[in-house]
Amino acid sequence: MSEQVRELPDAAATEALGAALAEALPAGVVHLHGELGAGKTALARGLLRARGVTGPVRSPTYTLVEPYATDSGTVLHLDLYRLADPEELHFLGIEEVAAPGTLALVEWPERGAGALPGADLAVTLVYAGSARRAWLAATGPRGRAALAALAPGPA
Repeated sequence: MSEQVRELPDAAATEALGAALAEALPAGVVHLHGELGAGKTALARGLLRARGVTGPVRSPTYTLVEPYATDSGTVLHLDLYRLADPEELHFLGIEEVAAPGTLALVEWPERGAGALPGADLAVTLVYAGSARRAWLAATGPRGRAALAALAPGPA
């Protein structure tokens, strides 16, 4: 199984999908695609809450990267919306994204093209009326294992 579609009726369902991903994908790179407000940060919040993060979880739009130390390992949350040039990622320590045991969640990954590591899993969130729909596509063995570990049906 290399692709799944999930219906997400509300923000709680989006966060629940993130929590499920926290268990299914212990390390790797997740590219989060979608328009502004589509739920990328809500998904990241759900994953981080499932990993034990209790403080605020906001999109790191201005800092570009927010690291979280969790009992399960480091989670890096990147928001590349304001990235002017992919080469800027080298000044931010982009090498950490692919470090063993690290899980990286990358919003707006297309802005880091050429400098950003490839994804193990790509998640595309789109509007579906007042709800959202998520397409999850595995782009590597870790991503395929994660999709296989996710229970079928809505998150």
